[in-house]
Amino acid sequence: MISEKMRDYSIGFLTVAIMLGAMIGVKQAQALTSLSDIYSGDLIRGESFSAVYYMGADGFRYVFPNDKTYFTWYTDFDDVRWISDSDLAKIQIGGNVTYRPDSNMIKINTDPKVYYVGSGGRLYWVSSESVAISMYGSDWNKQIDDVPDGFFGNYTQTGEEISERPGTGLYGLPGYTINDDKDLVAPEEISITSSGYSPISATIEAGQTVRFTNNDSDKHTASADNLSWGTGTISPGGSYVQRFKAAGEYPFFDSYDSSNSGAIYVE
Repeated sequence: MISEKMRDYSIGFLTVAIMLGAMIGVKQAQALTSLSDIYSGDLIRGESFSAVYYMGADGFRYVFPNDKTYFTWYTDFDDVRWISDSDLAKIQIGGNVTYRPDSNMIKINTDPKVYYVGSGGRLYWVSSESVAISMYGSDWNKQIDDVPDGFFGNYTQTGEEISERPGTGLYGLPGYTINDDKDLVAPEEISITSSGYSPISATIEAGQTVRFTNNDSDKHTASADNLSWGTGTISPGGSYVQRFKAAGEYPFFDSYDSSNSGAIYVE
């Protein structure tokens, strides 16, 4: 059975593919960019489908659920870089992009409540019309977007009411990015060679990622000792990014050579 999260991502692919396809389908295919030339903060898409993704600092790509979400962050598609479908498939999906903080308010069809969007997709209840007017002006009701129920789970309801617009101005600056909004940082790197893992351990903060890269000519894995997580088979030249959300010790081994082992320490 498809998980709720994967179902949301699948809906996101279809929604964005149709929506962005209609907008940029008239543009001819651009020259493909090599995967080695894709960096954190880039906007990317594949050859066959028009869905656009944000390349996160953590090594994952993030989906724009719809056009309204996209245009809270960008004004056009001029900076979208094309990569091959095979290269796109090598980049794991990290989740969905949420509205830029301090942009339009949002709601869902099944709930009359209207929310202000703060950093990281945190929602604050705009409890009355007078509050909405003080924050967004007399046309406040034209600055509310409906978010599909399936994507509402990407946001965090704080349970707090709001009486004034708390935006600091930071959110509207060009330098404020999706990386900033999601607190994404570069993954710790662990190389796999014929000699084993290098380094054999890494210490990270909860929520950070580790990228395992196979720099050997043979296949390898990084598999949890208790089999609770694993990279699966990593072919030569391939990589896999794993996020560790909770503090603790995560020992792992190579299922192709169990003498090779290591550990991730999450603080």
